[in-house]
Amino acid sequence: MSISAVMPTYARTDLVFDRGQGAMLYTTDGRSFLDFGAGIAVSSLGHAHPHLIAALKAQAEKLWHTSNLYRIAGQEKLAARLVENSFADTVFFCNSGAEAMECSVKMARRYHQAQGAKDKYRVITARGAFHGRTLAMISAGGQDKHLDGFAPKVDGFDQVAFGNLNETRAAITPQTAAVVVEPILGEGGIVPADPEYLKGLRAMADEFGLLLIFDEVQTGVGRTGKLFAHEWAGVTPDIMALAKGLGGGFPIGACLATERAAKFLTAGTHGSTFGGNPLAMAAGNAVLDVLLEPAFLKDVNAVATYLWAKLTPVVAKHSKVFEGIRGKGLMIGLKCKAPNGEVLARFLDQGLLAVGAGDNAIRIIPPLNITDAEVDAAVAMIDRAAASLAA
Repeated sequence: MSISAVMPTYARTDLVFDRGQGAMLYTTDGRSFLDFGAGIAVSSLGHAHPHLIAALKAQAEKLWHTSNLYRIAGQEKLAARLVENSFADTVFFCNSGAEAMECSVKMARRYHQAQGAKDKYRVITARGAFHGRTLAMISAGGQDKHLDGFAPKVDGFDQVAFGNLNETRAAITPQTAAVVVEPILGEGGIVPADPEYLKGLRAMADEFGLLLIFDEVQTGVGRTGKLFAHEWAGVTPDIMALAKGLGGGFPIGACLATERAAKFLTAGTHGSTFGGNPLAMAAGNAVLDVLLEPAFLKDVNAVATYLWAKLTPVVAKHSKVFEGIRGKGLMIGLKCKAPNGEVLARFLDQGLLAVGAGDNAIRIIPPLNITDAEVDAAVAMIDRAAASLAA
C-alpha cells in the first residue's frame, strides 16, 4: 500500500476545476457546475470577481509580505473599516477561522488571568458546534468524529446543549471565563439560534462577569443578509471570530474585540507570521469595498428571499427526500430524510455543487452576488435531483 503525494485527509470528489466565473466553475475536462457551495462559504463574491482580481494584481506587483515586525497599511485600513462597521474597537489578523477562534479563547483566558483570576480558563461551548481543526478547537467543538484518535482532549471546554440557557447557567463555575456560540450552527447542520437565546447569553455573561464570544467564521461578512449574523438579534459579543468570506477566497482570519476584552493582549502575548500580510489585506479590503456599497446587502436579502420562496415548495414537494429547510439569508440548510451524501451525489449529476453538514443536512451557501436566474437554475436542479432519487 502506498500513500498519495497529497495526504489523504479528504474523501475528495473526482473533479478538478480549472477556472471559475461568477457562480460557475469549469473542470479541466470541460464540464460546468453551478457553485452553491462557494468553497464552503468562502467565495463570497463568486469566482474571478474583477474588483478582487484588480486589487490582488496591483498589490502583487508591489509587496507580498514583510511580517508583523512592521506596520502594514492594509491592516490599518481593514481594521478601521471593521471597527467602524461592528461592535469592536480592535482587530487581530490571522489566516483562518481556527486561528481566529484560538485568539478568541486566548484573549478570554488572559482577560481574567491578567487581573489575578489565575483559575479562570474554562469555556462553555455548544454541543454540535464546530470551531476548527486545531487540538484546542476540536476539543471546544466536542464532536466524537473530530476527536477520534486525537486523545487526550485539550482541557478547558464544557459542552452544553445549543439553545439551552438553563443548561448553560448550570455549567458556570468559578473557573468559567467565557461562553462561545455560533449564531447559526454551520457544520452542525445550519441550525439558527433563537434571538432570545443569544440575548440570554449576553445577559448571563454580564451577570457572571464572563466574556461572550461569537464564532461568525461562517455566518459573518454578509452571509445572512446583515454584515454579521448577531445583528439580527440585536446582541453584541465581546469577541468575534471571522474568516471564510472575508477574503473572498484568499486566506484571512480576524479576531474582533472590544477594548475591554482585548486590553491585556499586549505586545508579545500573541502573534502570527503570515497573518494580515499585504496580499491578504488587499483581498479583504477589496471584499469590503463591494460589501459596504449601500445597495449590496439589500440585494443579498432580496435574492435570499427569492431563493427561499422558490426552494421551500420544492422541499415540501419531495417529502421522501427532504425533511425541511432552515437557516437565514444565503445560509440555508436542507434537512434530509435520504442520506445527505446520496442527495449531494444527485445534485452533482445535475451540475450543482453544495456542501454536506451534520444532522444529515446539506448546506446551500452560494456566492452573495448570485442572480435570480442562477437561483432558478439551482432550484430546478434540486427538483430534478430529488425526483431522480425518489424514483
